Amino acid sequence: MSGRISSEAGVHDAPHESAHPAPHPAPSDAPGTDAPEDAHEDAYVHEDEDEDAYEDGPSDARRARWTATGAGALLTTAGLAAAVLRALDSVPPLVPLAYACGASGCALAAVLGSRGRTRRALWLMIAGTALMAVGDQFD
Repeated sequence: MSGRISSEAGVHDAPHESAHPAPHPAPSDAPGTDAPEDAHEDAYVHEDEDEDAYEDGPSDARRARWTATGAGALLTTAGLAAAVLRALDSVPPLVPLAYACGASGCALAAVLGSRGRTRRALWLMIAGTALMAVGDQFD
């Protein structure tokens, strides 16, 4: 009975074998498979990249808010200045009105940008600037 497990005692008879059987290898560790050896390390790399993205997230969001607010304020100032200058000239009244409406859209975009709605603020700035460009075409 050497090398076999005794049904009565439940232990190995051979002194070099342990009482606990060796675990079966995982299917990816089995010989002959094409699984990469560093598959587990790749998973950890992706997790680390995600953690780095979260570390930079708040500063990126703050930068986007400041950019949207600043760009909206700058476009508002330019639109209002153009509306006042065009109103003082002899142009159709639709021109300063288009500049003023575009500037008000950019002002609203600056407010939305300061509150964190940067995507909506961007689209509103684009629409406001396009409206000011249409007003310039009437001139």
